[in-house]
Amino acid sequence: MPNVFAFILQGPMGPFPPGFIPHEAVDIVQSFFITIAVIALGIPVIRAFTRRFVDRPSPAPVLSANVESRLERIEQAVEAVAIEVERISEAQRYLTKVMVEPRALPGGSPGTAGGGAAARDKDGVR
Repeated sequence: MPNVFAFILQGPMGPFPPGFIPHEAVDIVQSFFITIAVIALGIPVIRAFTRRFVDRPSPAPVLSANVESRLERIEQAVEAVAIEVERISEAQRYLTKVMVEPRALPGGSPGTAGGGAAARDKDGVR
């Protein structure tokens, strides 16, 4: 079997006569392989750059001292309102409990609250 490489490399111009492959076709083939190489090497590089920017955590916003002091005052005001609301709800619970149990009032009877006008009229004292 003849040596294949000797056949390709025979003569000063190779196995094909001069002008057999047009120069434009050679340029197209070279451009194709260069494009493939750029894509093969460029995609990982582009992915690395995009990951660097996308995965980066956003910087925390910096608040000025004025804004921080205002936020602290708002927080204190909200806590004060919450305490007052809790006090009001405790007072409502207590008053509801007292109104439901008429015996808890001094001199109370089921029909009157705190003795009332009917109890005073009966005694003759107003």
